[in-house]
Amino acid sequence: MIKFPNKKYDLEERTAIFAEKVIELCKKVSRGPINDPIVNQLVKAATSIGANYSEANGASSKRDFKNKIYICKKEAKETKYWLRMLSKTVDILKEECKILWQEAQELTLIFSKIVLNTKI
Repeated sequence: MIKFPNKKYDLEERTAIFAEKVIELCKKVSRGPINDPIVNQLVKAATSIGANYSEANGASSKRDFKNKIYICKKEAKETKYWLRMLSKTVDILKEECKILWQEAQELTLIFSKIVLNTKI
């Protein structure tokens, strides 16, 4: 079972932990023509959230910051999609996918709120 520590830590750490949990999940998936593309896309999307958030923190302007945060939001939404697909192809990981999907949903909402509140 996947457990997330207390969520009162910084967002950069939260996105890194999320990506690590997705990687751990994907290591459990057997290789094959159906699973490989899903796993590849899932890992790319999930790890991109934190990478773009790190870039946003070093943004050169408010516009650049908002753009990077918007990408975080998009990648979190994409991660939810691939988690859904993985839960359909690997039935025994359904519960873990659900927990990670919920965290991706929270990240989506957080980044949506940041985008809305960032004035250019």
